Amino acid sequence: GIVGAGHTEFIAHLCDVADVRLMLVGPRLRVIHVSAHVSLRDALNLVRQGRIVRTMELGIAVLRRLGIARPRIGVAGVNPHASDSGLFGNEEEREIVPAVAQARRLGFRVEGPLSPDTVFLRATEGEFDLVVAMYHDQGHIAAKTLGFAEAVNVTAGLPIIRTSVDHGTAFDLVGKNQADSKNMKYAILLAGQMARRPVRQP
Repeated sequence: GIVGAGHTEFIAHLCDVADVRLMLVGPRLRVIHVSAHVSLRDALNLVRQGRIVRTMELGIAVLRRLGIARPRIGVAGVNPHASDSGLFGNEEEREIVPAVAQARRLGFRVEGPLSPDTVFLRATEGEFDLVVAMYHDQGHIAAKTLGFAEAVNVTAGLPIIRTSVDHGTAFDLVGKNQADSKNMKYAILLAGQMARRPVRQP
């Protein structure tokens, strides 16, 4: 009877918002996802120009609340080597390239589509403030590998601040006094940091 595939979608429903994105914020990497809790087959169908641009808008709004006024955005391709000029699919040329061009016309500082196997490293080295990942695991694997306990899940697009741990609910640990609270502390601290700046929905 719960609406949506997870907490993110359920909270969006409670806030009467249809368009939200899952964003992971860590000390070395920030990633926002074009799609999250859908199958990989369905995720490919969501790689659409308008959705990609909207994802950038929502990510920029979060970054501005974190004090990054003019963020630099790296957009990952969805295929290996960002399709290598069409050798491995056409999603880049058909949807991602036009999305990046539209975002530039809007004044965004954006580069892409970039090879997914290098864009996250480039971000950790300071080239980008945000990576736009095309689907859940593309972004989550990088963010969680770099900082499982430090990465915070932010729901971009809500009229409220919503942060949470980047992992599951761990029902298997309930009542055993074994849970590590470090990730929850990071989530609370990030919410406090965001609360210092007013909400401006893009």
